[in-house]
Amino acid sequence: MLVGLFAHEHVDLKQIDAVCDDLIRHYESSGARVIVLSEYGIREVSAPIHLNRVLREHGLISMREELGHEMLDPGASIAFAVADHQVAHVYVNDSSRLNDVRRIVEAVDGIDMVLGATEKRAWHIGHERAGDLIAVAAPHAWFTYYFWLDDGRAPDFARTVEIHRKPGYDPVELFLDPAIRIPPLTVGWKLMKRKAGFRSLLDVIPLDATLVKGSHGRQTGWDEDGPVFISRAKELMPSTQITSVDVHALMLAHLSA
Repeated sequence: MLVGLFAHEHVDLKQIDAVCDDLIRHYESSGARVIVLSEYGIREVSAPIHLNRVLREHGLISMREELGHEMLDPGASIAFAVADHQVAHVYVNDSSRLNDVRRIVEAVDGIDMVLGATEKRAWHIGHERAGDLIAVAAPHAWFTYYFWLDDGRAPDFARTVEIHRKPGYDPVELFLDPAIRIPPLTVGWKLMKRKAGFRSLLDVIPLDATLVKGSHGRQTGWDEDGPVFISRAKELMPSTQITSVDVHALMLAHLSA
């Protein structure tokens, strides 16, 4: 079974490689200087961290009810987290509670480090829109946006692909709910009702964060798990390993050379 799975992945990689080869050759034929740049590397994970649930259990998050569902109220909360895979931005509305919130977050199992104002500047992420605190997961962990304590009270959008109302990224959207016995029939029926003019929620996404086995976002300590910057212009490339903040200057150098 595993042999078949790996063989299938190998075929997929060869197909993607062929598409990239066509694109690169096409643009190089017109005189373009091509850069192959990946934003991050994916690594294996096994431990979801429900940071908003932790903040809620400490009385820091405010909720409101809408038609029997719970909704996070960021403006009324003392603190809340916006999940970004292996990083979470923690916004603290009451600055007098900043140290308390930091102690709570630092004590959460699976969190590797918490960055405050000084650390954010040192890591080049001291942006005005960044969280007051930034939590970084351990290599095997990642952050969910989940804030409810009972799946029956989860907002209706939790089971849908919804990138705007969820306070953070939700990689569980990559999965169909395994509890659905015949997914094509269920999805087709819901889409058919929509096409007929009926309002139908495409609620086919599970709420099981343990389904996610890969994540990204933290700085990796292993080259094979990291992003890549590939260029034919060897004369423009440094002899040492580059960091994310070097990419801007490298791209400008390729444009102006």
